[in-house]
Amino acid sequence: MRCMLTLFISLLILSGCQQSSEPPPEARAPIPWVKTVELKDAGPTAHRFSGTLRGRHEVPQAFQIAGRIQHRYIDAGQRVEKGDLLFKLDTRDLVATAEGAAADLKRAEAALAITTNELQRQQQLVGRQFVSEQTLQRLELAEREARSQVQTASARNQQAQNALGYAELKAAHAGVVTEVNVEPGQVVGVGQTLAVLAEDQSLEVEVFLPEGSNPARRGYVPLPNGEQLAVSLREIAGAADRASRSWRARYSLEGPYPSSLTLGSVVSVRLAQKQTAPSHRVPLGALDERGQTPQIWLVSDGTVTPLAVDVIDLGEEYAKIKVDIKAGTPIVALGTHLLTPGMAVRELAQ
Repeated sequence: MRCMLTLFISLLILSGCQQSSEPPPEARAPIPWVKTVELKDAGPTAHRFSGTLRGRHEVPQAFQIAGRIQHRYIDAGQRVEKGDLLFKLDTRDLVATAEGAAADLKRAEAALAITTNELQRQQQLVGRQFVSEQTLQRLELAEREARSQVQTASARNQQAQNALGYAELKAAHAGVVTEVNVEPGQVVGVGQTLAVLAEDQSLEVEVFLPEGSNPARRGYVPLPNGEQLAVSLREIAGAADRASRSWRARYSLEGPYPSSLTLGSVVSVRLAQKQTAPSHRVPLGALDERGQTPQIWLVSDGTVTPLAVDVIDLGEEYAKIKVDIKAGTPIVALGTHLLTPGMAVRELAQ
């Protein structure tokens, strides 16, 4: 009898402890507040690329004759004006050739003068019938040949003088020397690229686009002061680069641009792509990545429901997503990492 009484008292104590561990109804956690926003349609995506500022015209500089470089007057990055001297060849052989051509011309002119005088004298003798017609015809042919020799020698002399002038390579237009490939003492051939001279009055942005992308016709370059400089597509390569399999595109800068944009500078280019599928814009805080795929939380009848989405692009404050849902649907904007499916919430609209 005493054992049964002790057991009964123990059961009463245990039941009292269990009841005291449950919080009273008024001590339960209240339904949490969540900040919500309406799902909005997103505009066209502006993809970001790195581009290099290049000149509209980049002309390789080369000699029209072969020779040894005697002087180099420019360095890479130097600005030159039209007519400035860039390179000069060793002219010793050219001067000797020009002097020889001038001597040949004088000799041919002297031979022509002798032949002409002889022809005139023979013509007077023919009138007196002292010389035959055959002799006169032979002298006329000799005079024609001498005149032809003078023309040939004159052309060679002019060619030698031109070659002497070609020994100095001058800038055909103003611009900036982007690269120099030779040094004094080096022997160069005809047409060999010595340097590249780029016009800096009309700049373009060179961008390499990934294979398979549709090049945008227009875009912009964000400037440090917050302004945007519009660009338009001028040309795109006819084939992909063999090594990188990317496509080279050139975008012309529209309107005046600041002096801070110089040749060779690397800039960020935003190219607007065509909208191929409906998309929405949501705050970055609305994305929940606890699952296997990114998801957002829909608010309906005071409860939340997760919905998987495809992230198209991420910005500084917003994300562009693809999801089959109507714009205007309320979603949770902050605190998605604390939600569970079917959880009761109270909306705090933004």
